[in-house]
This record gives sequence, C-alpha cells and structure tokens, in this order.
Amino acid sequence: MDVALARPEVRGFYDKPTGAIQYVVTDPATKRCAIIDPILDFDEKSGATGTKSADVLLDFIGESGLELEWILDTHPHADHFSAAHYLKQKTGAPTAIGDRVVDVQKLWKVIYNWPDFPADGSQWDRLFTQGETFRIGTMPVKVLFSPGHTLASISYVIGDAAFVHDTLFMPDSGTARADFPGGSAARLWRSIQDILALPDATRVFVGHDYQAGGREPLWESTVALQKASNIHLVAARGEAEFVALREARDKTLPMPRLILHALQVNMNGGRLPEPEANGRRYLKFPLDGL
Repeated sequence: MDVALARPEVRGFYDKPTGAIQYVVTDPATKRCAIIDPILDFDEKSGATGTKSADVLLDFIGESGLELEWILDTHPHADHFSAAHYLKQKTGAPTAIGDRVVDVQKLWKVIYNWPDFPADGSQWDRLFTQGETFRIGTMPVKVLFSPGHTLASISYVIGDAAFVHDTLFMPDSGTARADFPGGSAARLWRSIQDILALPDATRVFVGHDYQAGGREPLWESTVALQKASNIHLVAARGEAEFVALREARDKTLPMPRLILHALQVNMNGGRLPEPEANGRRYLKFPLDGL
C-alpha cells in the first residue's frame, strides 16, 4: 500500500487530568493496530497508580475485533507515566520509541544520580531511527526525528496521518515548550518545518490539548490548517522570531507537576521502580535539580 494513499482509522482518548491524548491507530484492511502514547494513571497526592486509562484502550481493541501489533511512544513524557510496559505485559505486543532516547537517559541518569542505570534503550523492543519505516498491518509508517521539546522526540507518519506529539498543538494553542533539560526552541522550529513539509491534507494528531478558551478538547487538525492559523507560526515570520517567542513564553511556564515523578518511570520504558524490602515502590526526587 502506498503511504500516500493509506488512510488509517484513528481513535483518540482524551485524558482530562493531564490534557494528553492516547491513540489507537488501525489499518482498516487487516484490523491490525498500534497504540500511541498510552497513559498509566498516577495520583501524586496519594501516590496511587492505576490502569484504568490503559484498560480503556484494551477494551476498545477487544470490542472492535482488532489485533495489537505495536505499543509506540513518541518520547519520554514529562507529565504522565507511560503504560507501555503494562500493555506489553498484558498483550505481548512489542514496545518502541526513537533511538535518541539514549540521550534522554544519559541526561536524566545524572539528574537522578543513577550511575548504574542502563542508558542504552534496552528497555524497549525496538528503537526507531530517522527515516526508518515499518508497518501496521499493510500500512507503511515513516519515522520523523522531531527533537526540540525533548532530545528524543519522534513523529509517526502513518499514511495521511501524522502523530506529532509535543511539537504542534491545535492551531489556537500554538506549539510545545522547549525548556526542559535537553530542549531547544531552534530545534523545535526545524522539526515543525519538517512536519509542515508533509502534504497539506495530512491529518495532524497532537499529543496534548489544554482546551483554549474553555472549548471542548480537540486533537485533530491538518498541515494546511497549521500553516494558516497556528498562533505561534503566524506570529513568527521565521526561525529567529519563533525562538524569541517560544523562549519568552517558556520563561513564564511552571515545570509540569509530574516531571520529576514521570521521567524516572518513562526513561525506563514505563516500568515502575522495583519494590524494596517491605514490598513498596518508591520514587526518587532530586531536590533543586531543575
């Protein structure tokens, strides 16, 4: 099947506590599917974890008669835990992420003071490189390296659909921040240009929506709509103006409330810390680390 002609079926599942969207992407010809950016529930006030959000995906897949082929993450998230490891345990499907996740691991193992942490990407079954292709059913998937928000971010281009994680938001919300450790507004700009070079009709599925102006959650636009009306791209006439705009805005933003919780889980493929002698799991916080 020609990648330009493939039109996957896309179902988004909005997570209100984090503003994140989980996706199930299906090849209609074979009923084979992939999960993108699954969420493991976590309440920082009580320390409680849960699988309700991820189980919704499994229920949808089962009720729709689909076969899960891949569990895909776009990057190590800073605002929610990845359910990739949980879903692999439940289904046996392989997990994957971009190969530059090793750069994130090397950076954060120092922040967490984990000298023995294996920063080699071995926590996933597959590490994708820039331009690499694979398949969901008969549909080709192309990997775009999309750094800027993080060192490891990738986009998945599946037929006429691009899953762009935290690069672009909906046009009324602009673009993603680039001030996390390893982030770069200039690299984000170049990643966005790669996405905007896709055909205008390409459907763009974002990683988050914060309901601008109090509207209902939205997560699908097109390349043409992003070019015409994305508030940050319209305001910035080139890279220098975009970098200035993005960096000025980032200075006003607080760190995500779960960044120190989430990175130690997500750079480990969604695995929670191992239980200690008393059977309980513990997260580690670097005070004044950021």
